[in-house]
Amino acid sequence: MSKQYEKETICVQAGWQPKNGEPRVLPIYQSTTFKYETSEQMGRLFDLEEAGYFYTRLQNPTNDYVAAKICELEGGVAAMLTSSGQAANYYAVFNICEAGSHVVLSSTVYGGTFNLLTCTMKKMGIECTVVDPDADEETLSGAFRENTRCVLAETIANPALVVLDIEKFARLAHSHHVPLIVDNTFATPINCNPFAWGADIITHSTTKYMDGHAMSVGGCIVDSGNFDWTAYPEKFPGLCTPDESYHGITYTEKFGKAAYITKATSQLMRDLGSIQAPQNAFLLNVGLETLPLRMERHCYNAQKVAEYLEAHEKVAWVNYPGLKSSKYYDLAQKYMPDGTCGVIAFGLKGGREAAVRMMDKLKLAAIVTHVADVRTCVLHPASHTHRQMNDEQLVEAGVAPDLIRLSVGIENVRDIIADLEQALAQAD
Repeated sequence: MSKQYEKETICVQAGWQPKNGEPRVLPIYQSTTFKYETSEQMGRLFDLEEAGYFYTRLQNPTNDYVAAKICELEGGVAAMLTSSGQAANYYAVFNICEAGSHVVLSSTVYGGTFNLLTCTMKKMGIECTVVDPDADEETLSGAFRENTRCVLAETIANPALVVLDIEKFARLAHSHHVPLIVDNTFATPINCNPFAWGADIITHSTTKYMDGHAMSVGGCIVDSGNFDWTAYPEKFPGLCTPDESYHGITYTEKFGKAAYITKATSQLMRDLGSIQAPQNAFLLNVGLETLPLRMERHCYNAQKVAEYLEAHEKVAWVNYPGLKSSKYYDLAQKYMPDGTCGVIAFGLKGGREAAVRMMDKLKLAAIVTHVADVRTCVLHPASHTHRQMNDEQLVEAGVAPDLIRLSVGIENVRDIIADLEQALAQAD
């Protein structure tokens, strides 16, 4: 867009800008291929000498317009869509790591992300040191090594709801000459601006609040353009030395601030192929148009539900950053003064068994392997999303055996509370 607009306007107007006589709504470019008049034109695209489309595995216009909208929401310089949030985190890290590299990882990240870094990428020769995000800077600094290439954390941890001290982590990462990658899925760019606090790269599972309707799986990576890769060329050879698979192009020299995303698109997407389907990107764009409205309602409802649960005699504990009793309340006020998210973590005095009984009695809220859409849903992470972790790892991740993850939807909050009330009454 030609000028800076507020986020509500960006959500509706950014990305697709129709010209005279073109469709008002973003078209779905449902095509694998794109036609050119000459072989020479196609060749220039393959050499990265010209921008354009030739195969949807690499780029697609529908996807790029939606990525541009998310990029503008986050205040970045370039963005790309991926097939899932998992793919986004994988690409974000692998784009600057290789066998022999090392990553510093917050212990409270989503279980799938934890498994990706500590198990799967370990098999690829990429080591990982897990750190407590609440640790002091001196302790955290001890996790860095000579071969550390990035730090990965979440603005609001899923499901522990730890609020990241973004400035602290950015300061640490930069003091060791590496970028901070932040997964901003739960807060969304509506409630948190990680780039403003020093983060360098942002990832999203667009499957969650951005889509908002549990219709399409997807992910996104946004680059701030602020990290100077050329200052540490020995750490980031993939960006700062010639890529022989593209006739010796050096990404930082040829693409400047767009180097990181260009490499991820032209190299990783080319070889690994985790592209988001154009149909899914279209659905994501529809969700983005109402994201500010939904986040406001999610946060309002979650605050009311958290206060209700905190006062209930059968509830042992409640963790929600909007509660003044939360240890993360001050950080939430600093980084997300207008609200955090719609997810609440809590436990019952009856322990794990009572939690299971209560969840089974819910009528409005559904037990699903999902979070952050318009419908209220519930999950027991120790039994579901984090079941690959042992007890020690669960504790490190902030996932207690009795933890219930409640994703508060946008239904009438009185109905949500009434559903919890009748279920809790049967949880003995």
